[in-house]
Parts: sequence; structure tokens; C-alpha cells
Amino acid sequence: MPPATPNSHPIPLTFPVLIKLASAGFAFFVAGNNDGSVGALIPYILRGYNTHTGSLAILYASGFTGWVTAALVSVYARVYIGMGGAVVLGAGLQLLAQALRVWHPPFGLFSSTFFLAALGTALQDSQANTFVSSVKFAHRWLGIIHASYGIGCVTGPLVATAMALSRPEKWVYFYWTLFGLGTINFALVTLAFRTDIEVGKGSEEGAEAEGRFRNAWSEMRATVKERAVWLLSLFFFFHLGVGVTSGGFLVEYLVTIRKEPLSRVGYISTSFYGGLALGRLLLAEPTFRYGERRMLLLYSFLCLVLQVVFWKAKNIVGGWIVMSCMGFLLGPYFATGVSIGTKLLPHKIHACALGLVFVIAQAGGAIFPAITGLIATKAGVEVLQPILIGLIVAMGSSWVLVPAPKQKG
Repeated sequence: MPPATPNSHPIPLTFPVLIKLASAGFAFFVAGNNDGSVGALIPYILRGYNTHTGSLAILYASGFTGWVTAALVSVYARVYIGMGGAVVLGAGLQLLAQALRVWHPPFGLFSSTFFLAALGTALQDSQANTFVSSVKFAHRWLGIIHASYGIGCVTGPLVATAMALSRPEKWVYFYWTLFGLGTINFALVTLAFRTDIEVGKGSEEGAEAEGRFRNAWSEMRATVKERAVWLLSLFFFFHLGVGVTSGGFLVEYLVTIRKEPLSRVGYISTSFYGGLALGRLLLAEPTFRYGERRMLLLYSFLCLVLQVVFWKAKNIVGGWIVMSCMGFLLGPYFATGVSIGTKLLPHKIHACALGLVFVIAQAGGAIFPAITGLIATKAGVEVLQPILIGLIVAMGSSWVLVPAPKQKG
């Protein structure tokens, strides 16, 4: 079922389609709980494994490797098991990652779970994004499912911080929560996308199977030749670099540099992600109506101002407010970028192209936090602020380079 573009008709909102949209929203909620909780748990991970901030690079590198692997296998996963099979496989890998975490494994095995979680999230979310971008009023539904991710980023650190504060030595028990959510996610996507599972699809003999693989390889070649794919990827590269680096190191920065007690600032990342969720819900429509290009440039400038204010202002209450506003402004970026991408790119390469874009985006979400952690080992966590300011400038500048979609008459 091809995604909608200006050259194809959007999928009508029938009941089965609404079930798929609901399951996609919950899948993003589960991914948000996983990703959003990392920043809140970093102080406990560092102390629980008796390691330093440089070791966090291993976690982020493991996650990035999962996304790269997904980029290499996602096209062929669709050939073998269909879109539904790729979604269900992704949910299963995320569930496996949480099952390995709950018993506080050695640091090496704990790090490898980030590979499994990222691979599962990449397989599931890239297919879900492609499907949602093909339905009627896609920009609204994309805003809703990405808002679900933001809501997950709120509840994840809230629950993780509450559980870790009550029993710091048992912080790993939080992953039982993610295991439960992952079980529900697996059941929901299996129910919703069961008709899109095509087991054995790639094992067909003869010209038909060969043609499917030839088409998959043709998709990949066409994708890497599209200039818009690389420009969108650059924008997402810096965008996720801003979000993950900020959310990941915010609590450790306040504890280490500003000497705030962990019990007081453990929830501050919740304010950032709470703003993110609200922004995805409330800013999707005005961003679409008043021009996606100009609005994201305005948001980038305001984010830069807010980041400077947070750096210079030492008041913790003001910091909560600033981070909430910054998250709010960053909210519509992801859905807007996906919406622009589906208008710029030929519909036959949407799944492959969006998969590549998300991999490069995750590279930013892995490389910049890893670099920040390595630099912080030598220079201290105060390097977070100038790094974030540079990333915000790069994010806004890269958005200028993304071409504007041609408008239909």
C-alpha cells in the first residue's frame, strides 16, 4: 500500500486503518518511555556500574549500531515478511532487550541491549512512519503519533526517577515497567498489522522472488541518489543531536555543576519532554498553516535564545520553565520533517528513504552524546552548554538547505 504523495491518493480512515494508527501511536509511546528514561537513569547507571561518563559512549554507540543494522536489513525484511512482519519483529526485539535488562546484567550485556532496542525501534517506527504518512490528513496523524512519543518521554523519566529515588540500589527494576509496556506493544501491533505479515514472501522460487530483490536493490540505489534525502538527513542528524544530548545529560549537569540534589532535579528532564509532547500536539497545525519552513526557522532561533538563558541563569525554577519552553518549540520538528520528506521524495522509495533518514538522525543522537560524554570525562560536564548552542545553530542552518516541496495548483 504506497504512501500518499501529491501523485497518489491518501488512504481513507476506515476502522482497520484507525486500529493501525492507534497501535502505531502506542508503539511510539513505548519507544518514548525507553528513550526518555535514559537521561534520568544516567546518574544511577554511572554509580551502579561504578563507571565514568566516557563509558556512556558505549551505550550510544550500541544504539547507533542497531539503527545502522536496521537500515541495511529493513528493505529485505519487507521482502521476506512484509510491512506487518517488520513491525512485529521490531516489537519483539524491543521486548527482548527489556527482558535482558531487568536482572541487572554485566555492563557489557547491558550495553548490548541498546543495540537490540534500537534495532527493534528502527524496524517498527520506520514502517509506522511510512504507513501514517500515507493516510488522509497525514500531517495531523504524524503529529499525534510523535506526540505519543513525547508523552512516553514524559512518563519514562517520571516513573524511572520515582522508582530509583525510592530504592537507588534497585534502579534496574524500572525495566520491568518497560517489559510490561513492550508486551502490550507486541500484542497490539500483531493484532493491527496481522494482515500485512507475509511470512516466506522472499523465499518464492523463480522470477517473482528475483524480481522482488531486484526491486529492493533498485529502491536503495534510487534512495542514495536523491539529494533531498541527504539534506533531510543532515537536518535530522543535528535535530536528534540536540534532543538526545540535552535530555541525556541535563540531570547529570545540574547535579555535578550546579550542585543540585538529585532528588530535586531528577524530574527536570520531564519538563523538557513534557514540553516536547505538548509541542507535537499543539504546534503541528499552526506550523502547517503558517509555513513549515519559516516556522521551524523561528523555533530554532527561539531555542537558541532559551539555551543561552538556561546557561546563564542559575535559578532552578527558571531552568524548569526554560527547558519546558525549549521542548515545546522542538516538538513539531520530527513530524514536520517527515511530512516535508514525503512531499519531496518519490512515493516508491518512501520506506527506504525514511529508513535511511532515521538512521542518520540516530547517528546524531548517538555521536553527539558520546562526544559530549568523552569530552566531559576530561573537561567536565559544563561543556554541555556550548555544545548544545553549536548544535542548535547547525540544526537551524541545515533546515535552510532542505528544498521546499513544489506546491500543487
